Amino acid sequence: MPLNTTDVKKLRDQTGAGMMAAKEALEAAGGDMEKAIEHLRKAGQASAAKRVDRTASAGLIESYTHAGRIGVLVEVNCETDFVARTDDFKAFVHDIAMQVAATAPDYVRPEDVPAEVIAKEKDIYTAEAGSGKPKDVLDKIISGKLDKFYASTCLTKQPFIKAPDMTIEALQTDLIAKLGENVVIKRFARYELGV
Repeated sequence: MPLNTTDVKKLRDQTGAGMMAAKEALEAAGGDMEKAIEHLRKAGQASAAKRVDRTASAGLIESYTHAGRIGVLVEVNCETDFVARTDDFKAFVHDIAMQVAATAPDYVRPEDVPAEVIAKEKDIYTAEAGSGKPKDVLDKIISGKLDKFYASTCLTKQPFIKAPDMTIEALQTDLIAKLGENVVIKRFARYELGV
């Protein structure tokens, strides 16, 4: 099926992909715009996975206050100052600050949760499940409850407040794919009046 330049341009505008990548995605999807977007996201996520180990020492510190009662500072890093000045990166950092204000996470990612906190949670889940369950069933119960714990306490595992069907981690991966640089949510501090 021959592609027209209008479709390629439309896909580029929607995704920020390059001309050749948009054209190849549309060809692979047989001209279907939704399938082409999905194709680009999968390709972007694969390339984003390759960038995770690259050093990210540039970036931004963003402050956000909500109704004068909640204040947040976040540090989000990228690889270059050029990317740190882009609208996409700035919007991401602002969204992360808003997310922290709205959801009050305790940690950035699951790896940041201290081992003693995880051990305590596992003990609670084991007691809740009761005795007499086979070990593999108990392990699945504990794993599922830990996933819920991470989703409530770890920023990267939380549903994004502006698009609840997407996690912060998925949002970050999409940004890495779009910008072509590693993006790391380094740290945050949240203050709430009277707490």
